[in-house]
Amino acid sequence: MTVRINPSILSADFANLQAELESVASADLIHVDIMDNHFVPNLTFGLPVVQRLQEVTPKPLDIHLMIDDPDRWAPGYAEAGAYSVTFHAEAARDAVALARRLREIGARAGIALKPGTEVEPYLELLHEFDQVLVMTVEPGFGGQSFMESTMPKLVRLREQTTRLNLDVWLQVDGGITEKTIVTAAEAGADTFVAGSSVFATGDPSAAISTLRAAAEAHTH
Repeated sequence: MTVRINPSILSADFANLQAELESVASADLIHVDIMDNHFVPNLTFGLPVVQRLQEVTPKPLDIHLMIDDPDRWAPGYAEAGAYSVTFHAEAARDAVALARRLREIGARAGIALKPGTEVEPYLELLHEFDQVLVMTVEPGFGGQSFMESTMPKLVRLREQTTRLNLDVWLQVDGGITEKTIVTAAEAGADTFVAGSSVFATGDPSAAISTLRAAAEAHTH
């Protein structure tokens, strides 16, 4: 199983984003958290920043939309060239239709589940998505502690993707460290969003290598 490490620029130095992006050249994708201060109580980036990031980094962008009305706004990020666009199940009016639209534009389509959202309604719809993001913290702010109580969702998702032979990436986001990445990998995750555990270390490249090795040793 391929392990992917996606550093979250929510933990980067916003005044030096290009340099920060260059410091994580060994990453697989760059995770960009879009928050609207409505769906979550925080405000971060928007489409103009994503369009500029697209111009200055050779890495594919992994967009995580923590916003209301993704049915309206998500296609714009796919049109901007984002490699992957993930929206929240709790915010979408028609998750399947939106995923199909994103794929039609040319992006990978992802669906995100908050810690309290059940996975069961989506297990029979997995073929409609390229990625499922299991939030391991409440969305809205970086630096929160990993919620191990979300791991059974990953186990169920991995069982289902294996049973149906689906190539769906299983992503975790929130509180990912060298220790918690092992827990998530053992539960079935293969794609890991890491913020402060990469950018706050002083050596982002080494941090990515450490996280990758820890996950690879425990994926199955």
